[in-house]
Formats: sequence, C-alpha cells, structure tokens
Amino acid sequence: MPFPETKVYFDGSHYIAIPHTERPKQRRKKNLKIDIEKTENEKSATVNLKEKFDELYKEKSNKKRAERKQEIITEMKPHFKNENDTELFVIENIERKNRNKIVRKTRLARKVNLQQWNYFCTFTYDSKKHSEETFRTKLTNCLRHLSNRKQWKYIGVWERSPEKQRLHFHGIFYIPEMTGELKEVTDYSLNTHRLQTTLQNTYFNERFGRSDFEPITDRTLLGNATAYLMKYIEKSGEKLVYSRGLPTYFISDIMEEDIICPIGQEDRKLLLFDDFTCWDEGCKIGEVSPETIQQLRKSN
Repeated sequence: MPFPETKVYFDGSHYIAIPHTERPKQRRKKNLKIDIEKTENEKSATVNLKEKFDELYKEKSNKKRAERKQEIITEMKPHFKNENDTELFVIENIERKNRNKIVRKTRLARKVNLQQWNYFCTFTYDSKKHSEETFRTKLTNCLRHLSNRKQWKYIGVWERSPEKQRLHFHGIFYIPEMTGELKEVTDYSLNTHRLQTTLQNTYFNERFGRSDFEPITDRTLLGNATAYLMKYIEKSGEKLVYSRGLPTYFISDIMEEDIICPIGQEDRKLLLFDDFTCWDEGCKIGEVSPETIQQLRKSN
C-alpha cells in the first residue's frame, strides 16, 4: 500500500520520508474570550518580559552558558516577586531558545541539502560608499533583485567581526548566471598575516566595497560552509536570511518496495532506498534525481 502525498527531505546521506497523518481536532475551550479579557494585562507583561529576556540573551551571547544564565537572572530580578520565580522564568525561556535553535538548524540542513550551491560569499562595505544602515539596506535589495530576476538562491547571515565589530554578510549561494566579473585579487590578510589570493566580483566591489567568492566544488566544502552557518545559530540564536524559493521538502507518493525501514520517534519516518521512484498523484515521474525533484511539488 503506497504512502500518498509524503514529504521527503535529504539529510546529506539518505532520503527520508514523512508520511501524511491526520491530527485529531481539539475541542475549543468554553469561555475563551472571557479568559483572554481577564488576562490581557498579564499577557502584555509576559510579552514585554520575553522581549527583555531576548535582549539580554543576545547581549550576553559571548558568555559561557552558566555565566550567561546567572547574569540574566540577576538583571531580571527586579521584574519578579522573588528569586525563584525569576529563575523559573529564565530557565523556561532558555529552553525556548534552545528549541528554536534546534528547529532552525534542522530547517537549515534540510534546505541546504535539497538545493544546489556553487559559491560561499562574503560582502564587506567601504565606509566611503556606505554607512552600516545603507549597506544593509542596499545589499538586501540587491540580492533580492538578483534572486527575482536571475534566479540566484542564497542562505546567509549578517555578522560583525570580533575585533572591530564591523558588519558584513556571509552566505552560501547558487548563482546560475554571474553578474559582474570574477577576478583574482592578491592582497594582505589581517587574519593570517599573509598574502592571499581571492576571487572578487567587480559588480559588488564597485557598489559596496569588497566581495569574496569561494567556489563550492564538493560536499566537503558545502559541509564546511553549512557548519559555519550552524555555528552562528548556536552562538547567537539570530535568524538566517533566506532567498525565496528554497523549499524544505518535495512531495511524492512512496511505494512500499522503496522503503528500507521505519525510523525516528515512534517510527514516524521512513528511510528510503537511494534510487526510489517518485510519483505525483499516481503518475510516475522517475527515479529520484535533481531533475526529477525539479518536477515535483515542494513544501516548507
């Protein structure tokens, strides 16, 4: 018996299917509006405290976990009746942050593994051309236009250099058609204190300051680039920047003969053979491949 309308993702080694399941409908609680009205001020206060926690969590991102937790508790104390309530609130929100990190890292891995990528890029601004604000705005708009008009795809992050705290943008890119020219440039690296040769793009250098394009030629380099983005999520909890059109799953009917075994919590997922056949609403599309996946419906 086939599994219809199944979400499939690639974990870097194997294809994993998540069969569609119907969630039982939950009965609506009575007097819901009354409860909301009674606790509106309380909810507002909770939201504000969460915002305060988020600010402190980001501010103390370079601290060790235990030190970070204790400093946040100390600064949140004035907002609570006693220390026990403060600690419970902080622990609860640290757990919330940790859950969010896991979700973001999982989503990142699945999006990365389902796409093709060919460059790891870094963009830095020249103070003669931009302020930090205009650099962020202009580069964001530039990448958005390239995504819409030339089908560029990217996953990136805004980051500050450790010493000078200068803003720059790192990302993995799929560039089907290059804008500008890539030229080899030899200069002195302040990090390694040696001469280095890099690929820089004339289009981005003219508009922003400096660009570095490192070709991604194999899965090892892609893994290193992905690990860099994962490390950023772990360190700061900040959101990544995604271009449009980066699905997490593709949709396919799955036949029993293509399943190796159930896996995961309560066997809710299916481990598939590397050459399984993709189907769309009863129509055979073909053996799984980038070309076959391109023809299938996608999902996030």
